[in-house]
Amino acid sequence: MSLRQMEYFLAVVEEASFTRAAEVLHVSQPALSHQIKALERAVGGALLERMPRGVRPTPMGRAFLPHAEHAVRSAAQAHRAARAAAGAEGGELHVAAVHSVAVGVLPDVFARWRAAHPQVLLHLHEYATTQALEEEVERGTADLAVGPAPSDWPGTVVPVGEEEAVLVVPFDDRFAGRTTVTLPELADRHWIRCAMEPVVHGERFLDRACARAGFRPRTAVWTEHTSTAVRMAAAGVGVCLAPSHIVRGAVGEDCAVLSHAPSWTRETTVFARVPPTGAAEAFVELLRATWPKPAAPGLHARV
Repeated sequence: MSLRQMEYFLAVVEEASFTRAAEVLHVSQPALSHQIKALERAVGGALLERMPRGVRPTPMGRAFLPHAEHAVRSAAQAHRAARAAAGAEGGELHVAAVHSVAVGVLPDVFARWRAAHPQVLLHLHEYATTQALEEEVERGTADLAVGPAPSDWPGTVVPVGEEEAVLVVPFDDRFAGRTTVTLPELADRHWIRCAMEPVVHGERFLDRACARAGFRPRTAVWTEHTSTAVRMAAAGVGVCLAPSHIVRGAVGEDCAVLSHAPSWTRETTVFARVPPTGAAEAFVELLRATWPKPAAPGLHARV
């Protein structure tokens, strides 16, 4: 069983066709079929089922698939890590991040990185939830991940800063002239909820916080993306909970941003399966130096 055979298997699954997979891989179809048959002999059974219109994995193939993906991605990571450790020019760096970090923090970091390291190609992988981020990085999708501190992570975790959850209202809201607000003051409001809202101990953060304040939030709109929720709040549809950097750094020009009293913060980290070296280590240092600083000191409550 070879890495090339697993790459061929993944291509056939992705394309659902031997013909299209051969074109993508730039090999002849007989050569591709020969390698797949050799792989099937090595594992002891059929991995692919030839259908009248296409190809699909067999039950054995479906069981084999995630492990093949992991092996191929790990090999790519090993190659990049070796080049970085050897000080090789060029190369690639794959960075995974939750959406709020990708939109609110990484544009400035990537711009600084490109100015300092124009020979290193950056790949950004975005995820809607912390759970999805952790799962994909564990599978080897990226060299490192930027997001909330993972729980029980077996690899390397490096703190880079803090993320504050703030409340967004229109610029003409009655609270717009203030810097802080408490949840009980918002008990009569409608809310813009987002699928990317943090989950704490199995419960959405806003539901948990409002319950402690003695009320249940009334939802006006559900959105998929935090940036959309912020725009809705700016238009006056309702109050929105969002990370401060996505509001102040990306989509919040015509809205008011309020900190909760006490402020809601959570630690943001870089985490990886192995300690970052070379280009990855340099990226972590740049991220720590560039991470947005808190707006002002005060009381803090951990999210």
